[in-house]
Amino acid sequence: MNKGTWYAVGAYVMWGLLPIYWKELHTIPAIQLIGHRIIWSCLMLFGIILISRQLKVFRVSALKLRVIGIYLVAASLIAVNWLTYVWAVNAGFIVETSLGYFINPLFSVLLGVAFLHERLRPWQWMSIGLAMAGVLYLTIAYGSLPWIALTLTFSFGFYGLVKKIAPLGSLYGLMLETAILFLPALAYLLYADGVGQGAFLRTGLLPDILLVSAGLLTIVPLLMFASAARRVPLSLVGILQYIAPTLQFLLGVLVYGEDFTTERFIGFGIVWIALIIYGAEGFLAYRAQAAVAGTD
Repeated sequence: MNKGTWYAVGAYVMWGLLPIYWKELHTIPAIQLIGHRIIWSCLMLFGIILISRQLKVFRVSALKLRVIGIYLVAASLIAVNWLTYVWAVNAGFIVETSLGYFINPLFSVLLGVAFLHERLRPWQWMSIGLAMAGVLYLTIAYGSLPWIALTLTFSFGFYGLVKKIAPLGSLYGLMLETAILFLPALAYLLYADGVGQGAFLRTGLLPDILLVSAGLLTIVPLLMFASAARRVPLSLVGILQYIAPTLQFLLGVLVYGEDFTTERFIGFGIVWIALIIYGAEGFLAYRAQAAVAGTD
């Protein structure tokens, strides 16, 4: 494997193992965890930009009303996604979070059709239809929507759509997003500390280290992924992205003992079949296009 593939695998493995990290902080409210994630990510990103002498370029690129407006939407969506995910992991719903990230690629394709006027091939439509059937089955089997999975799917899917039209690169974009969220996060953490509910510097050295490290855990896989995306064909990235929800699913069932009933198996199975069809179709389409390009 080339360097880009290793970067992609590393990023997805880190995302897939995130439940272990958040489980170590399960006694701390999810909103505090996200507050620290925002604060430390922002400070670390600012440090990277400062050390690399890109601050002036960042200011010129980012501090425009239209750009800030776009990233305000992106920041709101990623905050909802992070908060839902961390709460769900520590509330014992890791398996359902994995469902959200299994469905997300297909939902992103559907957003591309709806908003970017992209066209789908017949087998891609079949994949989306099967995924919707899987969600419908789980809804009927449990008597309610799998809202955690759908919240993660919708928030990350629309986040990806906004980032598709956003003008900044991954480093500047995440810096602006966390900067937008910085003051609300700081205000909440100061309030929690003021009323005696703050966890930082009160729960021991290890939790403090993990809270600060949440910044690294956020920016490292994102930068690895950004580096991989420039080196690896999109079709391969599309296949590798299933590493993360697969690891999350295995952690939920095998490590943390979450229930995986027959109904869940059927619903997940339908979604997995949809993903296999989608992945195989994408790979074959890429091979066909490469063959045609090679003969030109």
